[in-house]
Amino acid sequence: MGSERRKVVIVGGGITGLSAAFYTRKLFEENQIPVDITLVEKSEQLGGKIRTLHRDGFVIEKGPDSFLARKLSVITLVKELGLEEELTATNPHAITNYILHKGKLHPMPLGLVLGIPTAVSPFIKTGLISPAGKIRAALDLLLPRKEDAKDESLGSFIERRLGREVLENITEPLLAGIYAGDTQFLSLQATFPQFKQIEQKHRSLILGMLAGKNQSHNVNGLPDIARKSMFLTFKRGLITLIDRLVESLQSIRMITGQGVVQIIRDGGDYKLKLDQGTELQADGLILALPAFEAAKFIPELPEARWLEQVTYASVANIALAYKQEDISFPLNGSGFVIPRNEGRMITACTWSSSKWLHAAPPGTVLLRTYVGRSNSQEWMRLSDQELLSGVWADLKDTMEIAAEPVFFEITRCFRSMPQYPVGHNERLKKLGVQLRNYKPGLFVCGAGYGGVGIPDCIQQGKDAAEQMLTFAQSM
Repeated sequence: MGSERRKVVIVGGGITGLSAAFYTRKLFEENQIPVDITLVEKSEQLGGKIRTLHRDGFVIEKGPDSFLARKLSVITLVKELGLEEELTATNPHAITNYILHKGKLHPMPLGLVLGIPTAVSPFIKTGLISPAGKIRAALDLLLPRKEDAKDESLGSFIERRLGREVLENITEPLLAGIYAGDTQFLSLQATFPQFKQIEQKHRSLILGMLAGKNQSHNVNGLPDIARKSMFLTFKRGLITLIDRLVESLQSIRMITGQGVVQIIRDGGDYKLKLDQGTELQADGLILALPAFEAAKFIPELPEARWLEQVTYASVANIALAYKQEDISFPLNGSGFVIPRNEGRMITACTWSSSKWLHAAPPGTVLLRTYVGRSNSQEWMRLSDQELLSGVWADLKDTMEIAAEPVFFEITRCFRSMPQYPVGHNERLKKLGVQLRNYKPGLFVCGAGYGGVGIPDCIQQGKDAAEQMLTFAQSM
């Protein structure tokens, strides 16, 4: 291989691209391979969807507000960046979530996992499901497993095992905050493959979840704070992770405010042209981009046409700050979600200042409402004032809030939530084969491929870096 310096270009400066840069540099250094890394981000700001606003003592997330605590990819990165002391957990006294049903907020039954009961008594007592719906859900204990191993939609799977009421009243609204998706469209294998595995092993989804509940869930390498809370963030918000990543990458070249307009393969190299005329050359290329953006640069591959068709839902979140004295509603939980059949504008409301004790100064309340989901994109045509009017009407009906907020922040996130269709994983495998055969040294990663959460994106960035190292070692 020799000591020739390798040139790696990473396109996309969100959490996936930054993680890819971090691990590419780390792995190449550990293997003593000289490398020049360039990261290109078309916006002026790094971090992608992760945005934290600090205003008047409030910590307001304009994108995601946390990450799953028990996924080792993010915990490992946090440790490597020296950020363990900055982690903070959800308020242990605000663990209850609510679901709106027939205009009333019902506490989510304890032991429920996307509608799958792991505790019988709370499910029997809940008002979210009718007596007939509960009997239908109980049929899961008797139904045979589906022997066909082919992928199916998450919605059809839940309905097949537990019935339509569980799907519409519990599963779908809970998923709105993860994928903003239509469960009848989303791939089971790409979203919750463990459910299919449980059916295959235990036949009954309920029995399988109960068996799993009784097993140890200790994960080696987790700090204490991650063992005590399902979700974590940082005391100064998620931007802490982005800032520390950027700080750790001072040795690499970063180009912001320029997008890539052309990528061609010339011999064994890739040549990139940016929209302000900058030209780059690379031995290896990582596209940490949305699927529809990556497809533009590999049009000759058959699977590129599929990438173009991976849809992304647009959503908005509206943060509202109030004086404590103006909110009489008991904020004794972390918030609520709303099923489609309730006919509301908002899909969910997080009681941020209850969920996170660092989110608001004393004597104030911070709420974060969400608008938009797959097959419900009409909100995009609304003005800010129309959005606010709809949100206020829903908050008045659900929480009896009549006062106007001290201030509000509207964040419109266009084409931000990828929707994995049935067969998604199989198409990804085909794409990987085509890239290896026709575009060696080019790798794709990001929320549009193998998971939308922050830990999933970090893991994909790390995987791409490992693939890049293997490629460089083979040159």
